[in-house]
Amino acid sequence: MRDTLHRLSGLTLASLILSGCASSPFGGDQSSSTDLLQNADQQQGSSAAQSRLQAAEMLIQQGDQQHAAEIINKIDGRDLDANGRARFAVIKAESAYNSGDYASALSIANGALDQLSFSSEQRYRLEAVQGQALGRQGDHMKAAAALISAQRNNNNDPTLNDAIWRELAALNESQLSQLSNPDALSDGWITLGQLRLQNSGDLAEFKQQVEHWRSAYPEHPASQRPPHELTAVQNLNAEEVTRVAVLLPQSGPYATVADAIRQGMEAQNQALAASGSSAPTLDFIDAANGSLDDLYNQAKAQGAQVVIGPLDKDQVTQLEGRQQLPLPTLALNYGNAATNQASNLYEYGLSAEDEARQVANFASQQGHHTASVLVPDNGWGGRVLDAFSQQWQANGQQVGNIQRYQPNGSATSTVRSAIQGGTDMLFMFGLPPYARQVPPALRYYNSNVPVYATSHAYSGNPSPSDDSDLNGVYFPNIPWEIPNVVGDNLPYPEAYHALHGDDDLPASALKLAAMGVDAYELAKRLPVYQSIPSIQLQGATGTLTVGDNRRFSRQLPWAVFRGGVPATP
Repeated sequence: MRDTLHRLSGLTLASLILSGCASSPFGGDQSSSTDLLQNADQQQGSSAAQSRLQAAEMLIQQGDQQHAAEIINKIDGRDLDANGRARFAVIKAESAYNSGDYASALSIANGALDQLSFSSEQRYRLEAVQGQALGRQGDHMKAAAALISAQRNNNNDPTLNDAIWRELAALNESQLSQLSNPDALSDGWITLGQLRLQNSGDLAEFKQQVEHWRSAYPEHPASQRPPHELTAVQNLNAEEVTRVAVLLPQSGPYATVADAIRQGMEAQNQALAASGSSAPTLDFIDAANGSLDDLYNQAKAQGAQVVIGPLDKDQVTQLEGRQQLPLPTLALNYGNAATNQASNLYEYGLSAEDEARQVANFASQQGHHTASVLVPDNGWGGRVLDAFSQQWQANGQQVGNIQRYQPNGSATSTVRSAIQGGTDMLFMFGLPPYARQVPPALRYYNSNVPVYATSHAYSGNPSPSDDSDLNGVYFPNIPWEIPNVVGDNLPYPEAYHALHGDDDLPASALKLAAMGVDAYELAKRLPVYQSIPSIQLQGATGTLTVGDNRRFSRQLPWAVFRGGVPATP
């Protein structure tokens, strides 16, 4: 889906380019781009730069982004006059964005907006790049604010509606409430975003509420030209899921994990039934007995419309190799295949790699540029290292020292090696016994480098005496493990309180139970995801979004250890 969204964003920028051409930037010279480039080869300095600039603008209008990018890279902006530098900044930023270099696009747009003078149309285009690049780097609040501001500055033009809606859809209730709300434009967007959160589980109610919203905001750009996702929702008549088959092992090495997931599903099912809401029937089938074909036959015989499971990675990998499954399926793990070929197979799990990428985005937004990394010397640590490094470098930052440690060893020597040389942050991936050693080791070496970790540094059970050594460490975590941080925005509070007070569920298993709750909610929505993959779920394990190969990824709220317990950063 990310590729699809990238193409849509490219179209958005292209449409902005075309929208600004009522008055041509080329002046009276209507030479072709080929003529202009031939002239440039014979010219020097400002004349050559001007000819190449005109040629690049023409190529962009014609949709030839790749050739335009090649020409842009040959232009020295210092050879252009003030008007030329403004035009050059706009197309250079747009070209970087359309090529996927979001860090450069944002840097160019920010610098140009601070230093140069622009027409209203040029400023609009740069602000559009700025907002969408922020979103690509994971800063959805700033992205939404920037895009709404750009729309306001261009007479509420609806061209940015899809981009604004995509950023709003990534925000939770607290983040929406923090957006600046000076007028009817922003108020309408914020209210629409809140409707999405309040009715994400009830398609019919959401449709009705959107119509009420449009009546209340008839002049709003999203009312006059709704985002494509809203139009698709209004036109969707998805089948309601009333029966779900759950393929979980009742014996074997995954039985304990499966039991915690099952408890989460049952708790959410009971909470919905108690509130009078629609609650699909759950049929649990022992995945430890029988082939995959046998399990699907049982599911179909019981009238299931959707399947949850399997949990075993090897079984998920087998399903990825099929073209079509007998029933739409939400697997509870990620397979090993490079490509998920089954068109109705979705995959969801608690991926540490998701968290590593989120750390890379968050630390980049905090202004860090060089990261040292501590990961365990095993396959898990290698995958997390790869995920962090790729995202960190995509954000334009550098990876410094990489230290692979023995999980049962001491952190002292690896921390010393990690902080040698220039580094302005430390990314740590480790379980509590190891993670608790790292900040004291940094203090021993008189280092105040900030530490960012994944949720694995926290046991999930508040323990101020044990976790006081982690004070100051930033980490993302699922909402259910940091309820004091998310406050009133705790997803599915009824199921949470039922499970949190359950003596049969240890605190260490709450994350798995939360996964069960989200799996239940995702399964209810699979027919919707098949038609509208951009729908997001504010779940117990984070904000869930389906991406490439129909694999769900998570965005988590942030916390920092303070007084030995997770607190709001």
